[in-house]
Amino acid sequence: MTQFTLLFASILGGLAVVFGAFGAHALKKTLSEEQLKSFETGVKYQMYHALVLLVIGFNFKLETASEKYMVYSFTAGILLFSFSIYGLVISSAKNKKLTFLGPVTPLGGLLLIIGWSLLGYAVYTMPF
Repeated sequence: MTQFTLLFASILGGLAVVFGAFGAHALKKTLSEEQLKSFETGVKYQMYHALVLLVIGFNFKLETASEKYMVYSFTAGILLFSFSIYGLVISSAKNKKLTFLGPVTPLGGLLLIIGWSLLGYAVYTMPF
């Protein structure tokens, strides 16, 4: 589980850099200011949570069910939240808005909140 967490964190962190550069350079000419801000929000949340996964991977044994659910919540949350934003923004810019992605974004946000809650629980129950 630790290897999965660290590997996924490194992949998502690297992709956040790639998507950030793509948004800043390639999409800057085709997206409106509002669309670009939405895209950047997806990139920021992806990077923030990739870093959280790195911290978790290096500091937790990831043996308990709640610790595993924490990783799954963050992982699924990143994918659903950030990638639905990317899809919505890019499809909207091409006048083919993928409206089914609209409800996916808050579901991803909910999973991120669950991940943070489980992280808080894991820290609270740690023996110091």
